[in-house]
Amino acid sequence: EKKRNLLRRRFLKQFLKHSVCDILKIEDEEAKFLTNCDNIEEAVEILKNKYNIKIILLTAGSKGSTAYYKDLVVKQEAYLQSNTIDTTGAGDTFCGSCLGYIIENDIDNLNEEKIKDMISFASAAASIVTTKKGAICSMPEIEEVEKLIKKYE
Repeated sequence: EKKRNLLRRRFLKQFLKHSVCDILKIEDEEAKFLTNCDNIEEAVEILKNKYNIKIILLTAGSKGSTAYYKDLVVKQEAYLQSNTIDTTGAGDTFCGSCLGYIIENDIDNLNEEKIKDMISFASAAASIVTTKKGAICSMPEIEEVEKLIKKYE
């Protein structure tokens, strides 16, 4: 197991080293694993600086998510729901929601308010997905996401 993890870490580092990555969506445990660092803030700084990543979208399941962009650190609590049945597709939904927002708003012109709106929407959409079985058929409509956000305001 230890040898397999070492090989995985080496492969991922080589992949990032030879790629251009402006947007990285990564789970907290993946960031720690990849950087071999137990402190998440240090792990993000290593990734951001070593690989010149413009925005890092860090997800932590029920602990919420954080976006790191330039000098900004924007946190979002999870929209926890009592009727969660399947987390399949939640990360993909979060990532897809963020990518859609970045395409519409330009990665070089984000600010704290825009990032907060982006990860709030992405978190709400991911939360809705967890209340339905399967991935594709559980994708929410925009109105459904906005309704959940209003419920938590």
